[in-house]
Amino acid sequence: MNRQDTGREGERIAQEYVRRFCVIRHTNWKYGRKEIDIVAENEGTIYFIEVKARNGSRFGWPEEAVDHKKQEHIQVAAAAYLECFHLCPEAVRFDIIAITFIAESHELLHLRDVF
Repeated sequence: MNRQDTGREGERIAQEYVRRFCVIRHTNWKYGRKEIDIVAENEGTIYFIEVKARNGSRFGWPEEAVDHKKQEHIQVAAAAYLECFHLCPEAVRFDIIAITFIAESHELLHLRDVF
């Protein structure tokens, strides 16, 4: 799989997984040049989810790509999202879903409330 296919397939798998416990409000929501991969909601909590996918771990684990700068971008976009849709949720959570493709399979790691 090339890099773009890996990303698309990772997002598809993550969305399928998130639908098990949340309602997805938006995918790939943009605020200027910043983007939130998945915005979901469940029982008064809004989830802002960053999805990272990689083929193997040769260049590090996918979750390691969500550095401090990326976290700041997501937080800025999340604040804009809440304002844009006039939302005042009971709670806001920032999660990472990391997907590593290995051979003909994949591993999914859900890191909850990480920043």
